Amino acid sequence: MVNGVPRQKPAPLSTGLGRRSSAGPRRSKAAAEAILDAAEAVLMEAGYAGFTIEQVARRAGAGKPTIYRWWSGKPALLLEIYARQRLDLSGTDTGSLEGDLVALLRRLFRFWGATPAGQAFTAILVEAQHDPAALQALRAFLAERTYPLAEPFDRAARRGELASDFDLATTLDLVSGYVWARLLTRRLDDDDPALPAAARTIARGSLRS
Repeated sequence: MVNGVPRQKPAPLSTGLGRRSSAGPRRSKAAAEAILDAAEAVLMEAGYAGFTIEQVARRAGAGKPTIYRWWSGKPALLLEIYARQRLDLSGTDTGSLEGDLVALLRRLFRFWGATPAGQAFTAILVEAQHDPAALQALRAFLAERTYPLAEPFDRAARRGELASDFDLATTLDLVSGYVWARLLTRRLDDDDPALPAAARTIARGSLRS
């Protein structure tokens, strides 16, 4: 949810890293990167059910107080894991809304499937269903960023293709529901023949007749 920027695979979970001394109150870039690398590794290897601050601390050789000093809790750590991934949307401008949507969906699903982003965002969505703090953090995270699903509609608007009553916010809710349902049920095959049909349905409801 594709050409993300895969990072070098961390060492196996069983090896761990040498224990680091306390990083103090000021966040150390090197120590923070080591913790994030460890968190990505734990998430990819153990999944959401096995992702705990204890496991991350053990893998990173860091103290739990250090992690909690730099991140308010598991949701904040998961959001930073997601944010450090990079979704590459180059080559998704095809000249038509339907084509753009197909390209974007394929790129997004490949990104979610090939990088820690998919596991991280799945965990965030699950956490947000029962943790008010996680829900608030998720809403703030999304509000601060340009939503990539809006780009095809922005291009269609510049081409003058959208219907006069087109509502971007409602359309993005519909598209988000579709891609999040695919993510949560792990249907991330970027060659799925259903993707063009979904893009066609969305485009037909958005374009001028």
